[in-house]
Amino acid sequence: MDRKTYTAELAALRELRAGITAAEKAVAAAQKELDKLAAQRARRVAGLAGYEGAQAPAIAKASGLSVGDVVRIAPLLDPTPAAVRAAEADDRADAAPAPLPVAEPAPVAEPAVAVAPALTRPAAVPEQPVPAVPVPAVEVPAAAEDQVVVEQPAPAAAAPVVPAASAATVAAAPRPVDEARPRELPTLPEGPAGARFEAVTTGLVSKRPNFTQQARSTVFLDAATGELAVRDRVVRLDLGARTPGDILDAVLATAPGTERIYITAGAPWHDGAERYSTLKDAVAAWLNTPSERWTTAVGSGRDKLAGHFVHQRQPVGRYAPSAAPDSGSTEIRSMGEWFDPDGADVTTCRQAFTLLWQALRRHWDDAVLMGSPSQTGRDLWSRTIPTTGKWAGGYPVLSEDLRALLHATGGQGRTELVLPPRVPAQLPALVEYDRTFAYAKHLWKSPVGTPRRITARAFAAMTEQEQTKALMSCSHWNIRVTVPQGWQHVGLLPAPVTGDRAWIYPSEPGATFTTWAGGAEVHLALANHIAPWRIEVLGGLLWEDGKPLDEWGKRLKAAWADLTNLSRMHGEERQRQAAYLASRAVRSVLLFGLGGFAQRPRLVSGTTPVGEALPAGVEILGQDGQVVTWQRQAGFSRDPYAHPEWAAYVWSGARAALLDMKYRQGKEVIGHAGALHARPGTVVYFGTDGIALTERQPWPYRGEPGDYLLKGHLTGPVEHPAGQEQYLKLRGLGRAELAELAVAGKGADQ
Repeated sequence: MDRKTYTAELAALRELRAGITAAEKAVAAAQKELDKLAAQRARRVAGLAGYEGAQAPAIAKASGLSVGDVVRIAPLLDPTPAAVRAAEADDRADAAPAPLPVAEPAPVAEPAVAVAPALTRPAAVPEQPVPAVPVPAVEVPAAAEDQVVVEQPAPAAAAPVVPAASAATVAAAPRPVDEARPRELPTLPEGPAGARFEAVTTGLVSKRPNFTQQARSTVFLDAATGELAVRDRVVRLDLGARTPGDILDAVLATAPGTERIYITAGAPWHDGAERYSTLKDAVAAWLNTPSERWTTAVGSGRDKLAGHFVHQRQPVGRYAPSAAPDSGSTEIRSMGEWFDPDGADVTTCRQAFTLLWQALRRHWDDAVLMGSPSQTGRDLWSRTIPTTGKWAGGYPVLSEDLRALLHATGGQGRTELVLPPRVPAQLPALVEYDRTFAYAKHLWKSPVGTPRRITARAFAAMTEQEQTKALMSCSHWNIRVTVPQGWQHVGLLPAPVTGDRAWIYPSEPGATFTTWAGGAEVHLALANHIAPWRIEVLGGLLWEDGKPLDEWGKRLKAAWADLTNLSRMHGEERQRQAAYLASRAVRSVLLFGLGGFAQRPRLVSGTTPVGEALPAGVEILGQDGQVVTWQRQAGFSRDPYAHPEWAAYVWSGARAALLDMKYRQGKEVIGHAGALHARPGTVVYFGTDGIALTERQPWPYRGEPGDYLLKGHLTGPVEHPAGQEQYLKLRGLGRAELAELAVAGKGADQ
């Protein structure tokens, strides 16, 4: 550059500076005007709230705000049912408590509580409660592989559950010193109001289907390499920009008629994720990428529900040709719904699906692999509903009030990181045990029919033998718990708290809290071999013992065993890997199928063309030039397969087995495993179906469902993990170290 050019560029830069200054002033003036208009809009929204018939969705559409923004300006317009707001886990401090109807007073003669008998007599320890502030362990979210995910879940929220206005309603534990606060759980009301909790939904039963599912044409695509496994061949595709439209065009040009595409690697829905504030926003934007040839597949009905399911890592996109949207749809799904491919190529993934189908067909003549493990599990279960006997007509679905109570009071897997000083700050080792196919061990008995409400008075009137039988039956109890003096081990029962953690497990001697727990957990607290806890029964629900999941579980266990054996014994490496992945898919069918029975209130998302009326009660998530994307809480549907009592009972049994699991030979107990059989101060972590300790345990492994498998061993000293992310890193190192030791040992044997 010469001097003349340099001088000219400086002059141009000055002109540009002047232009920028003018633009900044214009922006400032526009922002001032925008703030003025926004304030006017807020005042008008607040004013509209004074109209008795005002509705947040209509005001949101007129104002261009989301329903959430409207509700923040005018809380009176919140469309969420009052009882749902009252039971939300986050318990916002600025939300006014929803008014709840008061149940009829309990009879004067009704005792407030009935103390359950200690079912064992270990060394005596004082049980008098001593005022103390419980210091709960820090509970952290489960790792991805530990999560139970239903296909379209919303955060659990209680439907109308009326608290009893009697002495049985007890304050929760004193507020812990951390950010979590006690959360009051609903209770069973007395009098006629309680009848709703001893009822089933009229005309709604789980019946055996009278049709056969139709298989869908499925292909497997590696979005990173473009490799597509279709039937018995593999082809390489040009996926262009990897948008949904590009993928659909490329796949259907090669495999016309494809109805389902599983992405085995590459995760195209994460492309450009750095441009969005959350991963979920990035996935939603990818699913809704505009296309001239493809549109969102919509269902029938007045709401035109969108076919997409937005999930950070396992989204589902459903698309139809724009020119003929009624001609059929094609799904784009993640292989991770079924199993972690862990580097497996598309041929191996396809072979795993083939082996899975073959294994299931040996136990179900009409087995069909549906889009997700949850759908597949529920469909397979429905084909085990008995055709003779008491339940030949189907299993009744509980009343909506009772289902809401179970959702609000029955947690899932236990996830807890135990912090110093309860464990050493320097761990001598980190040893991981994982329960093999854990939930399969707890399907042999489940609650059926209409439950019987047990009051404190009724429980107190029982003999000790009757009380023990009730606790060991399919039951769910509202209890006040006191940790015994001298207790030095982990907590046994969940206590409800607000915030990201829904449950903690107090273990400080003298800590008292009110909660709900399944019969298996309550029985363990009373009958454990260390010291009985003090349990005061405030009320409960007692079902008939049945076997609605037993046949389903037996068939899935048999399919899992077949595939597990094949993965160990087949002579060809690809087949061994495919069989292993297929066995993991069977686990997902059971895990997510069970979660599907919980049927929590769902968030339904949808799209509506710009200019058309939006469905009632929606929250606007976003808008482009063509469609408005929205979501709303769908609540409880009349789902004939909604059985949260089954999921809650199995989860309770699994939580109890993390503490104490019996090894049996026939009916004889030949051994024990679980956290309570490790030394106090050695348990570091609970993770749904596994635990981590500071030392190895002499627990036998037989390869059967529920057995504790040594999964990782990290040699110490190890700095105690301060949180979930650090623990997962250490867990990965421990698994790698154990694998290296196994390889070295195998080499030495050879």
